[in-house]
Amino acid sequence: MELRRASSVEIDGALPIHGGTEVVPLIRGGLLSSDQLVDIRGVVPAGIDGNTIGAGATLAELECDPQIPEVLREACRLAASPQLRNMGSIGGNLLQATRCWYWRLNWPCRLHGGDECFARDGEHREHAIFANDFCASAHPSDVAAALLALGATLRTNRRELAIAELFRVPTDNDRRTTTLDAGELILELEVPQPDRSIYLKAMERKRWAFPIVGVAAARSGGQTRVALAGVAPIPWLLEGSLDDATPLPRNAYKVDVAKALVKRAESALGSG
Repeated sequence: MELRRASSVEIDGALPIHGGTEVVPLIRGGLLSSDQLVDIRGVVPAGIDGNTIGAGATLAELECDPQIPEVLREACRLAASPQLRNMGSIGGNLLQATRCWYWRLNWPCRLHGGDECFARDGEHREHAIFANDFCASAHPSDVAAALLALGATLRTNRRELAIAELFRVPTDNDRRTTTLDAGELILELEVPQPDRSIYLKAMERKRWAFPIVGVAAARSGGQTRVALAGVAPIPWLLEGSLDDATPLPRNAYKVDVAKALVKRAESALGSG
């Protein structure tokens, strides 16, 4: 595999790499491959300027910057170990692949083009409780849930879109979990400032684990938006009730965890 440095944001079909915390393990595991790997650190913005965040900004930078809303700072702080937060970019974090072990072990599941979701009848304790009929994988990004609660928008090298439009539930006709086209790079994020916000996370370990359930809540103008991590194949905006969830036999506990965290988050934000 050839590695080159990008000279522009047009990368001509090569596989982009920034911090490498996601791409390198996937290459090693045989889940990603390409004839060319292109280092995009020199062409993707990386600064923080008020509400505008370069996609190359690291999680470590974001977690300690007072300009950043609390929900996003806390999501960054809880996302990974210090070493990974120092390397991982916010743009890369949004595009994390599922941690589903069937997908990671390269089983011929639906995300790999197969005709079966092995998690549905197999081990699924950490899997999705929403939108899980075709694929029961759970999206692992704390940061994506925070940005979804904030109503952030993105700029790529081809268009502008709301964060909600970046993600899609996979279907038989299109098994992708994002709407990015080949060669499309996230360049910047525009992140509104809420009146108050919070991120709460249940995980297997006390620190640096993927979310069993993550709850991001942001309050602006008397309205609260709640988004969840770890409960669907994509970051999940909670627009109805948690009673609408469709848990599998061994992950129904996630509904109770989510209810408890949402109640805590809404209580912390208050009603004023």
